Amino acid sequence: MEKVIVIGCPGSGKTTFAEKLNKCTGLPLYYLDAIWHKPDKTHIPREEFDKRIFEIFNEDMWIIDGNYKRTIETRLKECDTVFLFDLTTDVCIQGATERIGKGRYELPWLETELDPEFKQFIEEFPNDTLPYIYELLKKYKDEKQVIIFKSRKEADMFIEQYKENK
Repeated sequence: MEKVIVIGCPGSGKTTFAEKLNKCTGLPLYYLDAIWHKPDKTHIPREEFDKRIFEIFNEDMWIIDGNYKRTIETRLKECDTVFLFDLTTDVCIQGATERIGKGRYELPWLETELDPEFKQFIEEFPNDTLPYIYELLKKYKDEKQVIIFKSRKEADMFIEQYKENK
């Protein structure tokens, strides 16, 4: 496990898991949200975003945290390990709601409310994005280590087992 992607619905616990994985493996952690978003709530151009991702690929080891459907397959081709968070919509909305008002390294502004469009994206994720992710995982399953979490508890148990086996 040297090149890792952590994907799944917003609010599912990807970033928290990626941070714990970073602490116990020492693999450098890159947040796609921190790359994409600017402090004024705009974003960098797609070409620049893609360039930054390819720069990460040139590193020997990494964890890339974030979904960004357009680039999932590109990242999937480059990684050796995939962690997918496939949690219920209710859990993801709760996770997104609980981080309102909390400063986050990967987001350059403080969220003060759950944006209605963002909530809708979370609600539509199981039908719009998740099937696409599973198709990609099926396509690359023989080449990658794929770990799917159905709960945050499973993710925490993975970290604990990893620490014990180090």
